[in-house]
Amino acid sequence: MLVKSANSIENGETEIKSYTMSIKNDLFLRALKGETVERPPVWMMRQAGRYLPEFMAIRDKYDFFTRCRTPELASEITVQPIRRYGMDAAILFSDILVIPQAMNIEVEMKPNFGPYLPNPVRDQKGVDNVIIPDVNVELDYVMQAIKATKELLNDDIPLIGFAGSPWTILCYVVQGQGSKTFDKAKEFCFTNPVAAHQLLQKITDTTIAYLKAKVTAGVNAVQVFDSWGGMLSPVDYQEFSFQYIQQIIDALKDETPVIVFGKGCWFALGDMAKSGASALGVDWTCSPKNARYLSGGNITLQGNFDPHRLLSPPAEIKKMVTQMINEFGKDKYVVNLGHGILPHIPLDNAKAFIDAVKEYGN
Repeated sequence: MLVKSANSIENGETEIKSYTMSIKNDLFLRALKGETVERPPVWMMRQAGRYLPEFMAIRDKYDFFTRCRTPELASEITVQPIRRYGMDAAILFSDILVIPQAMNIEVEMKPNFGPYLPNPVRDQKGVDNVIIPDVNVELDYVMQAIKATKELLNDDIPLIGFAGSPWTILCYVVQGQGSKTFDKAKEFCFTNPVAAHQLLQKITDTTIAYLKAKVTAGVNAVQVFDSWGGMLSPVDYQEFSFQYIQQIIDALKDETPVIVFGKGCWFALGDMAKSGASALGVDWTCSPKNARYLSGGNITLQGNFDPHRLLSPPAEIKKMVTQMINEFGKDKYVVNLGHGILPHIPLDNAKAFIDAVKEYGN
């Protein structure tokens, strides 16, 4: 819930409005502002999902996009990990590929395969057929899921909304499926850059409208996932990815905190730190010391526990998490994984990760 207060400047030229969140546990939001905290907040990427038995029970009844498009299901899945572990923030259950679906691009989610786009965009005609939709119509189910989730959370903790970066969305739209190299996506960008940039701009414009609608619906922060940014060289990253992420940050930063997570993008941390983002996600291949150095040491960082390390014994997980916090420092820091939680992580190990943060400093 937003509580608004207005203070008029005596000369009458304008009115300054301040907004405060009535979130009971606002540790996450305070960390994004860079405030001094008693301990860092914690949440896990992909925390709403595949490692939880209560999620599997829903998955067995409904296909993937039905879960995304049904507000009651999406909201229930979002709060499942909060009930079990008590993270400091929830992230809405959805998928980055709802954006291309809304843009007139068919997307399927095949069991034991992943995303599949039967008609990939690989030429100017394909780009011309991509639309910039009315997100409040085509993606209204996401906004309804946000409202339903906010009711379930009851302002106990913040809710995070998210989107894929334009480059990452392009990777799927052009490749037609997941890939270890996204060779067809890179070929398209390098051989047909005019069409590629037109597609990237359409995705960017849609993403900005989508995230703004999410903020209006009630999310307290947004995260941009550049999952495949590390596929590009530093020079190509600026041209085909980060300039579009910058547009998103510029459009959203005055409305809500923006977190940018670029997997494999350690080389861009310096530029990211100057972007206006509130926080930067870091994957597990970059040490806390290097992440602080590369980002200039003044911005909130998020990460970066190797998701596979959650397979270690719980006692060892707790020691490693404590060491990680010590190396990042408890302030200007959000504890998280370096990528999404894996499906086969034992429940007690996930609990050890969260508990280690909650017990930090005690």
